[in-house]
Amino acid sequence: MMNNYQFDALDHRILQELSVNARIAYSTLAEQLKVSNSLIHQRIKKLQESGVLEQPVYQLNSEILGYETSAFTQIMVSNVIFIADIIKALEKIPEIVECVNIAGRYALIVRIHALNNTHLRDVIYDRIQPIKGIEGTNTTFAFETSFRRPISVGKSRLK
Repeated sequence: MMNNYQFDALDHRILQELSVNARIAYSTLAEQLKVSNSLIHQRIKKLQESGVLEQPVYQLNSEILGYETSAFTQIMVSNVIFIADIIKALEKIPEIVECVNIAGRYALIVRIHALNNTHLRDVIYDRIQPIKGIEGTNTTFAFETSFRRPISVGKSRLK
């Protein structure tokens, strides 16, 4: 990873365009930004090497795939020495799509997509709560995701 790469206005514009459509053809991007195709290739390669651009992926629609229930579960840990092992165990549960280390009474919060409420209950009771070091959980159901967007490039500290 290149930590000393200097980002400029073109990099910001490339990142903005890619955050809207990661599959945009480099030639189309070059045309939109009024630069050469080879310059786009070079810049995207440097952005990947810098670590700013990670793996482009499709965002899947969980409801269309049959996951009717979405929830956020906060996880209380009995001792911080267990966190790394807990995260590894949570990573093996496919219904958990995100895990974040947080401050406060709960050490972790995970997002779970489940087929229905019974499936969610089984994931929490049978697969999350038995993990060594987990003291308790608190779950909040998500009715819907009102919006989701990529992080803002314009206000970043990339200069």
